[in-house]
Amino acid sequence: MEPNVTALERAFQLARSGICRSMREVRARLRAEGYGQELLVGPNLSAQLRQLMREANPKSHSFWGTSQHGR
Repeated sequence: MEPNVTALERAFQLARSGICRSMREVRARLRAEGYGQELLVGPNLSAQLRQLMREANPKSHSFWGTSQHGR
């Protein structure tokens, strides 16, 4: 756990980094790093984090690893 970094901030860091590819992975990583997860609730927050994960890992979130725009 990093000093002065909240669980919410860390969740955004993980989502942007590409380390995590799902909310389940974000929660597991936070738990492993010693962060609480009580603030990680709500559909808007989950949608924001999922969008950041998609942007960080575009191939893992597209059909068979190809961009849908490149068809």
